[in-house]
Amino acid sequence: MLSISRFLHKNQAVLVSRQLQRTLSSQTDGETRIAHILKEKFPSATSLKVVDISGGCGAMYEVHIESNEFKGKRTVQQHQLVNQALKEEIQGMHGLRIFTDIPRE
Repeated sequence: MLSISRFLHKNQAVLVSRQLQRTLSSQTDGETRIAHILKEKFPSATSLKVVDISGGCGAMYEVHIESNEFKGKRTVQQHQLVNQALKEEIQGMHGLRIFTDIPRE
């Protein structure tokens, strides 16, 4: 019989292992598709991260993109560019979080 502390420790290790596995595993199809579209639309992007934050079902994504193409544009204009690039993909989503930035020189 496992003690409570041993049981909790074992389950925490499994949870961390699953989180690490998700982090180290390849992207979902939706993440890959969105990243490909954004790489084509923003070829000078120095950083791009797409994460399915809906638990893997593809209903909601978070996009972090850093590109010189955003230079001189307000945040709302930067987000409009990302929305336009993902216009077709957005139709099948419930939500999209966008974080844009300009590379540090």
